[in-house]
Amino acid sequence: MELIGTTESHDALFAKLEERWKAYRKQSKTTLLDASEGELWTQYMLPEYDPNMIFANAPKLTRLWRDHDGRRVARPDEAVPERGIEAASRARKLSAIKSFYKYLTVRTKQLSENPVADLEYPKLRKSLPKYLTMEESAALLKAVTGPNEKRDYAILMLFLNCGIRRSELVGLNLTDVYEDRIRVVGKGNKERVVYFGEGCREALDDYLCVRDNGKIRDEDKNALFISRDNRRISVRGVQQMLDKKLLEAGLDRSRYSPHKLRHTAATLMLKNGVDTRALQEVLGHSNLNTTQIYTHLDNAALHEAALANPIGRKTKADIEDK
Repeated sequence: MELIGTTESHDALFAKLEERWKAYRKQSKTTLLDASEGELWTQYMLPEYDPNMIFANAPKLTRLWRDHDGRRVARPDEAVPERGIEAASRARKLSAIKSFYKYLTVRTKQLSENPVADLEYPKLRKSLPKYLTMEESAALLKAVTGPNEKRDYAILMLFLNCGIRRSELVGLNLTDVYEDRIRVVGKGNKERVVYFGEGCREALDDYLCVRDNGKIRDEDKNALFISRDNRRISVRGVQQMLDKKLLEAGLDRSRYSPHKLRHTAATLMLKNGVDTRALQEVLGHSNLNTTQIYTHLDNAALHEAALANPIGRKTKADIEDK
């Protein structure tokens, strides 16, 4: 499968996935209910491949697996439709069909009438993104203690100030960090620049002062965040750290994930007057519609977007004093 760079045949790969899926389902009743789609693939279904590549392609892998045997690969405790596929999937497929027939009727004139023009899209359930309040964000940062305190604090500050994805954070290198910004490689290998505030700069400086370059494995010398095994930190490692800090902060770990911290950053920026176009650039959304999900809250440059996020202006001393 070209998607993951394997030479295995389609049948051999899916036979292996079938066995792993059965084992996963057996375990999931007690230990894996909090696994996200990305973690499902990186940790349980395809752990032998590069986790960053697998995590980035998790939605595509899910669709392939779903098409393979007609089942939905997602959270084990998530409800599955009794008949057919979910409304969001039907809407996506209908959109492709409508685009195809529009091409045949409008662009190439091969058809005189569009047979699907009057087909209506299924109603989609609109769910608002979960996010931490400013007070909950401060409580989470206060809860950061322990042997990796400086690293964990810097990770959380980057999530809360910059709104980057977990895969983007894991992929950060030392050479991606500048005085007031980071260079991020997002979905589709698209690069963007994200600015941060002085509190985030302080957190990064504190971490870099204690980062032990001498113990890091050669292949990960340039990685920004290092695990206790002296390797580039993994997506699972970031999730485990966040789960622990949420618990210590008295927050519900089942409601929040690194992606919810991304929602938090976007929400705080919008509440403090950031334009949705600027936010689109900050978050790396290719479509403005994706960004507009946040405009239910309270409704310029990229630098202004980062500085408008109040958590980015908080130094560690400010957090501790509250």
